[in-house]
Amino acid sequence: MIDTTDFVDGIKNAGIEFITGVPDSLLKEICAHITQDFPPTQHIIATNEGSAVGLAMGHFLGSGKPAVVYMQNSGLGNALNPLVSLVDPKVYAIPMLLLIGWRAELDDDLTQMGDEPQHKKQGLITLDLLKILEIPFHIISSRTKDIKLVISNAMRSSIERSGPVALVVRKDTFKRFESLKISKEKELLTRELAIMKVLDYLPNDASIVSTTGMISRELYEIRKENEQLLSNIFLTVGGMGHANQISAGIALSNASKKVVCLDGDGAILMHTGALSISADCDNLLHIVLNNGVHDSVGGQPTKGQELNFVQIAEVMGYKNFELIVDLDDFESRFKPVIEKRGSSFVEIRCKPGSRKNLSRPKNDLLKRKENFMKFIGRTSSAL
Repeated sequence: MIDTTDFVDGIKNAGIEFITGVPDSLLKEICAHITQDFPPTQHIIATNEGSAVGLAMGHFLGSGKPAVVYMQNSGLGNALNPLVSLVDPKVYAIPMLLLIGWRAELDDDLTQMGDEPQHKKQGLITLDLLKILEIPFHIISSRTKDIKLVISNAMRSSIERSGPVALVVRKDTFKRFESLKISKEKELLTRELAIMKVLDYLPNDASIVSTTGMISRELYEIRKENEQLLSNIFLTVGGMGHANQISAGIALSNASKKVVCLDGDGAILMHTGALSISADCDNLLHIVLNNGVHDSVGGQPTKGQELNFVQIAEVMGYKNFELIVDLDDFESRFKPVIEKRGSSFVEIRCKPGSRKNLSRPKNDLLKRKENFMKFIGRTSSAL
């Protein structure tokens, strides 16, 4: 396995002074090391992958030096536009090193490794997509020798071609990094307890859409353990940042029914402008569980708890808005907002982390979709 110290030293030896990206579970060890070794002005955790490419481009324009941009392979979709229309050698010709976690990777015999269903298609097309984009790449793994030389060669190639070069990272590539972070955890609710309390107050006929990551896993686990209805929940297992617009689409199509979106701070930051659309849905209750980190990919921080989401929601046009910080607030603040007319936005402050034995939904995705549509009185064959 690659020692994170060797990788970080390789970055520094290559003259790289700026790193940005969106965290990925395959990269969590190296991201933790980077967070510790680079000051906040030199390591920016971006809101989405396209923005990270923009930051790297700006750094090059401002300093003349290439940057590193890290992401999960699913993030290539967000990064596609700036990679093609801005930094490509045929456009502005901006060198940078892409570090891409390869979820659902293919082995040397092109057999796909097991992973969650939302990663299957992206895993199959990751290398082909890089080829179509004409971005040279090198696959690194636990067997890679002399990572410093690999980084040096990749940076040299990026500078020579005046465009991106990628390092594609297999699972279990990096050794564990023991962070020296000091805990500043506040006395806040756990996210799972917050979801339980939300479910206690929601009407039985509400449709619930949950964002990708731990929120969907915890929602599913709570419902399953309590033998409660599963057909009224839609788990957005991929497509981070899009759950609120899926919710808005459902709400607009079913104006007489309550639609609830369980969102996360990292997800909402990815596409904040979409709130202006959600705010127009009078039957939508938008709940943001804000713990200030990307919990499912290593706990890298977001700007979530440095921002006033309630104020942002008000500016975006939500009719009702509330902040929940403790259990008492559910009776005094959450219950009344459910009963109000018009679009509602609720931010619930939570602490990071989840229980270790949290399971993953195993049911077939297509079957879950069909059950959800039946709950709201629709079928896939409605056309």
